[in-house]
Amino acid sequence: MNNQNLKLVFERADKKIYREGDKLIKVFDANYSKANILNEALNHARVEETDLNVPKLQAVQVVDGKWAIVLDYIEGKTLQQLMDEHPEKEDEYLELFVDLQLNALSKKVPMLNKLRDKFQAKISATADVLDATTRYDLHTRLDSMPKHTHLCHGDFNPTNIIITKDGTPYIIDWSHATQGNSSADVARSYLLFYLAGNEALGDKYLKLFCKKSDTAIQYVQRWIPIVAAARLTKAPKEEEEFLHRWIDVVDYE
Repeated sequence: MNNQNLKLVFERADKKIYREGDKLIKVFDANYSKANILNEALNHARVEETDLNVPKLQAVQVVDGKWAIVLDYIEGKTLQQLMDEHPEKEDEYLELFVDLQLNALSKKVPMLNKLRDKFQAKISATADVLDATTRYDLHTRLDSMPKHTHLCHGDFNPTNIIITKDGTPYIIDWSHATQGNSSADVARSYLLFYLAGNEALGDKYLKLFCKKSDTAIQYVQRWIPIVAAARLTKAPKEEEEFLHRWIDVVDYE
């Protein structure tokens, strides 16, 4: 990694993302879980084996004592940027967003971790913020949901789609990928629209997805308390009150 050719693209508390020519280098903090980094790289490699447009994984390496994942750099704008720049095309972009998600959900990647196992663990991990009765209700609800094995992105939102100049869409950030029930992934996307302050767009998204996939809105809504509880385990303080309201399972009975 040549520091002179590096350009900082994005920064979070636990990682920094750089561009170096045609490479994107995601450098994790020294205290970041090595197992989680290797799992992210493995998730990405497994998704790469489908015919979805995703950046190619080039390497997993150590940079200045820190683990890093190296991917192809995809030149373009995120779908969120395009939505912000062209509000008059919102419906067109939302159609593309839903079609991309439907295509991803149609894939099978049998070696990925199971979404159900991930949610069970996350619900159990909320013991310090949710009482035993609520956790029991959430575990029971999760157990009752149909068991599927669709490719679930886990963080499917317009910032994780890059559109190149020739209009080719790429889906990025497969760190949360699992196999499971499609409607759980849809509920997660719906929740992310709300957390971003785009409630109207979230409602429009849910209606469009359910129409295109012939899925009952009520069925997706049954997943909302579960995905909200899963989010609660690492949510910033400003999200907690909102998520607690959505975890009220009685609202979706």
